[in-house]
Amino acid sequence: MSNSGKPVTQRQLRVGEMIKQALGILFIRDEAKLPLSTKEITVTEVRMSPDLKNAKIFVIPLGGKDAEEVVDKLKEFSFVIRKVLSKKIVMKFLPKLFFVKDDSFDYAEKIENLIKQTNK
Repeated sequence: MSNSGKPVTQRQLRVGEMIKQALGILFIRDEAKLPLSTKEITVTEVRMSPDLKNAKIFVIPLGGKDAEEVVDKLKEFSFVIRKVLSKKIVMKFLPKLFFVKDDSFDYAEKIENLIKQTNK
């Protein structure tokens, strides 16, 4: 569900998945030439706004180390990433990219530890 309470459309999911795959390839090949190692960055999810003009990109570096610094660098160079991405994806409007640290793995680990504690 999106923030407005409306369900996510198939189109949002499809475009989000397309951007996720393109960013993954872009990071693995280091095509954006950023001043950080993008080969160790995992794009876990891309959430599109209903109008497809904004993309919230959830990322986590390998091992989760220095996640805040990596996300800050990606935010700083999002215009470069968007420019390289524009050559890979054909869309009427390429969305603005907003990078966010993915906390879902930390949350899952926390829940798992709580379950282990209750089973003891």
